[in-house]
Amino acid sequence: MSSCCAKTEFTGLSESYKRVLWFIIAINAVMFGVEMLAGISAQSQALQADALDFLGDTLSYGISLWAIGKALTVRSSAALIKGISLLLMAIWVVGSTLYRIWVLNQPDAFTMGWVAVAAFSANMLSVLLLMRYRNGDANVRSVWLCSRNDAIGNLVVLLAASGVWYTDTPWPDLLTALIMATLFLSSSWQIIRQALAEKRAAAAQLAESGS
Repeated sequence: MSSCCAKTEFTGLSESYKRVLWFIIAINAVMFGVEMLAGISAQSQALQADALDFLGDTLSYGISLWAIGKALTVRSSAALIKGISLLLMAIWVVGSTLYRIWVLNQPDAFTMGWVAVAAFSANMLSVLLLMRYRNGDANVRSVWLCSRNDAIGNLVVLLAASGVWYTDTPWPDLLTALIMATLFLSSSWQIIRQALAEKRAAAAQLAESGS
């Protein structure tokens, strides 16, 4: 196939995309502070897991912004770091949730509910802003996947708040934290797989140019 017919992935080289990314970084940083404080106050494992996700996204999107315009090997390495960070996040959520099973405290369902609504609104705004950039390279796509999964996670937290209120037990909160960990694992796998594929492609291109 000729090069003129090959599909070129969006790599983030757009001033409009960079402005969107800066705005989303600010949203995530603010929501991390709000949700972590609320999660600790409400004794909600699900809220704290979601807050950690906001922190991870803030750092991850910062890496994405830095990697824009760099060589494919650098961009794929940045995506790989983000994929590994999601994997570590999932491990932390699972471990801390299993620990909390032995220390069952009743979360505040009302706080869980309003914070989940605020977080969902913030993430949906991010998703809508990123919609047109969702099919880029691993570095760009990782931003879209994280924002999309965050919005899904917020709805799950909202359901958990309803479950805590209805059952008058902490189990919906703990189960939700474990569900969110599976979302982290899924995104981690997709990002790492695409990043490794791009690394192999970059190595092949380098070998071909050197031959």
